Amino acid sequence: MTITAPGSSLAPRARARAPRLFDTPPKKILAIAFLVAIVAIPLNVADSYLLTVLTTAAIAAIAATGLNLLTGYAGQISLGHAFFVGAGAFCGQVLGGQLGLPFLLWLPLSALFAGALGAVVAPFALRLKGPYLAIVSLGLVFIGIYAARNLPALTGGLNGTVVTAPVSIGPLDFAALRVGPFLLSREQGMFILCWLILAVILLAIANIVRSRSGRAMQAFRDHDLAAEVLGARRLPTMMNAFIVSSALGGLSGGLLGVELQYIRPENFGLDLSIQYVAIVVIGGLASIWGPVLGALFIGLVPVIAIRLADVLPFISKPGEQGGVSVSGFGLIVYGVLIVVFLLFRRGGLISFFRRPGRRRPVASTQTQAAPAASPPDPAPGITTHEEGHSL
Repeated sequence: MTITAPGSSLAPRARARAPRLFDTPPKKILAIAFLVAIVAIPLNVADSYLLTVLTTAAIAAIAATGLNLLTGYAGQISLGHAFFVGAGAFCGQVLGGQLGLPFLLWLPLSALFAGALGAVVAPFALRLKGPYLAIVSLGLVFIGIYAARNLPALTGGLNGTVVTAPVSIGPLDFAALRVGPFLLSREQGMFILCWLILAVILLAIANIVRSRSGRAMQAFRDHDLAAEVLGARRLPTMMNAFIVSSALGGLSGGLLGVELQYIRPENFGLDLSIQYVAIVVIGGLASIWGPVLGALFIGLVPVIAIRLADVLPFISKPGEQGGVSVSGFGLIVYGVLIVVFLLFRRGGLISFFRRPGRRRPVASTQTQAAPAASPPDPAPGITTHEEGHSL
């Protein structure tokens, strides 16, 4: 038995490690059920409108996942996410529709284009914090709409453009996908494609969050001064979050363009940015599955509004005049839910699926004086200059 003196440099110190993915049986079962549902749902649901809503929710979840990385994990408020989504949508049509590039080229290039725009904007935008950054990012939305209106050769101008980019990977054409003896419709094929891409994105973001850079983002979110004192650099860390968030927005925009098959500059305005903020807040900030739950919830709001049009007199049916439109009712619901969740349920929808945290028992020690005198461990993911020089 070895007894170490209080404050001795020989005292053992546990090094913080990132939690492992799928470390419990429920998480493994959830992951397997998620993959099975991606194929099972379109094969058993014949309602094309419902499949379109669910596919659009998956695309929105990809963009919201990027925004969640920037806002939930890095603590930076952005209202300009629709700018990068629109950039990816129009870039996808130019590369895939006009130039005829295959799906495996035009979609990643659309994400890279949006990420490059984020890299240009980030050094200037990230010098600001809080509401100032939100105002600057909001200006990007209006800049994007103005640019799209005045580039008719690329975007179609005010009239927009028809999206003809292909969605095929080799022999697999997701616009007319064949699974065994079944020939799937376009809605079914796009459902499988978008949800599979979302699954890959969720896995990638989970690993980014677990990485040293991801934990540095969370350290700056919680206490930026302490993170800098411990050796982290704010601008490179936040630029990484901004660029990845922008790239995911461009990826989502490319998929949104081929799903809608017709896009206009007004499709990527302030309403879309507010929708992404609502998805992140309602689903749950700083959580992997929060944007998915929020996107499903927000995506089903128009469906519910159409069902309530016969019951609530102030909601007008599609094509009717007077009253609140379905889209307007959706914006009202977004605003109300943001206020409600921020006031009463800041954890979002994902908090309903989390078990209350258990208090860890106090670890037994060999002496009573050692725990009181031993220095605290550094924050997870941040190393001191004795252990490492950078994040």
